[in-house]
Amino acid sequence: MATLDLPDHLIKSLSVVLEQLHQMLPEPKQETDFSAPAFRWQDKQLKPIYQPKAMHLDDLKGIERQVNKILQNTEQFLHGLPANDILLTGSRGTGKSSIVRSLLTKYVDQGLRLIEIERDDLSDLPEIQKLIKDRTEKFIVYCDDLAFNAEDENYRSLKSVLDGSLQSGSSNFIIYATSNRRHLLPEFMHENTPVTRVDVPQYTELHPQEAVEEKISLSDRFGLWLSFYPMDQNLYLEIVEHYLVKENMPFNAEIRAEALRWCQARGQRSGRAAYQFSKHWIGSERLKAM
Repeated sequence: MATLDLPDHLIKSLSVVLEQLHQMLPEPKQETDFSAPAFRWQDKQLKPIYQPKAMHLDDLKGIERQVNKILQNTEQFLHGLPANDILLTGSRGTGKSSIVRSLLTKYVDQGLRLIEIERDDLSDLPEIQKLIKDRTEKFIVYCDDLAFNAEDENYRSLKSVLDGSLQSGSSNFIIYATSNRRHLLPEFMHENTPVTRVDVPQYTELHPQEAVEEKISLSDRFGLWLSFYPMDQNLYLEIVEHYLVKENMPFNAEIRAEALRWCQARGQRSGRAAYQFSKHWIGSERLKAM
């Protein structure tokens, strides 16, 4: 058989093209390692997280009512009893995400597992259900900062999984989501205005109330709503003191003043700001002592 002699420059060009094609091909799917306590849904696969950051319920101050409700619902879920999907809404930095992540720390030994999913991947929820349907563990599918713009159709996938399809209601699968927006979809002033004018372009919807109901219906499908509110100065300082005491550091008038300047510079008093100040102060003081 005759061989085809190609010029070196052509061989190099073909090699480059083949390498580029190889990089464009999707990675082959791997078997999910269910020994991990947490997962991230990425590239249509459950990517294991073997050492998730430990969050503790004891660190959450001023939200005891919300903590108690989510603990009760989660324990019902773990025991195979009826339990609700949960929507946690309210001010930023008030502990919504921390509560969900702390559940893993508390209940991992009871078979609880956490799956993080991005808003843009919500259409893949049925695929996740198929992957875990025969597992004995209990999975919280967690979506942080859930919100949709006016044109986003991803919310329909979430609606169908929550309770709008025959396949929903899996006994080892529940959804917890956090959002700064109560109804998840944007609402406009004209939607709450009586439709009496026909000369304004935005009033082209023949049945505007139905459009409003469509938006509200998504949050309605979460069986339990937990609201979080801005904290006052005393609670903010209590959280700062809590973190310092955990590290065997004092809390005095100087630190109090610095903590207040920190939150004023950030424009918010929140558990997140208190935690971030605590890290700053503890780290800087220990650095001075080195």
